[in-house]
Amino acid sequence: MTLLSALALFGTMLILAAIPGPGVFTVIARSVSGGVLHGTATSIGILFGDYVFIGLCLSGLAYVADLMGNAFVVIKYLGAAYLIWLGINLVRAHTRFSEIETTANHSLHSSLSLGLLTTLSNPKAILFYLSFFPAFLPVNAIDAADVLTIYAIATLSVGGVMLIYTWATVRARRYLQSGSTNRSFNMVGGSVLVCAGLWMALRSS
Repeated sequence: MTLLSALALFGTMLILAAIPGPGVFTVIARSVSGGVLHGTATSIGILFGDYVFIGLCLSGLAYVADLMGNAFVVIKYLGAAYLIWLGINLVRAHTRFSEIETTANHSLHSSLSLGLLTTLSNPKAILFYLSFFPAFLPVNAIDAADVLTIYAIATLSVGGVMLIYTWATVRARRYLQSGSTNRSFNMVGGSVLVCAGLWMALRSS
């Protein structure tokens, strides 16, 4: 796995994790109702869900690559097109954080489990690990260093983003709901996704 591939994967996972969706709203809801501890537990659960998908993909990726052959070229371009489409829509969007109801006290175990189930049931997560990983990874030559790098990237990007949402929700919820903040994120995040999609499409192999 090259440095450029690692940076592209990190940037893509970082932005996709930050886009408001089931995982983000689950973390925000638990942070509002249970504070930092529950938000952190939920974030860890979401990250564990990504670990599960990563493990499944890496364990069978080489076999699937050999089986499908040139079909991975089609998957690469479909994934690139999806990233570009998502980036354009993010730039054009006007994201608003909906009001989140507080809930009763929960155990940390339930918050962890909720985060895990949120990722495992998220179609976008399944699509990402199925279609994007072949474009970022050396599918026929994955070694132990690559595996450690991938898990580190997931931890820093997905885990880091969810913890930031936890902290921001507890400490600065009004700022998180600011229209100007959302607009700035949309512009920067959408541009990164478009660039990542173009990089995937132009990448030789």
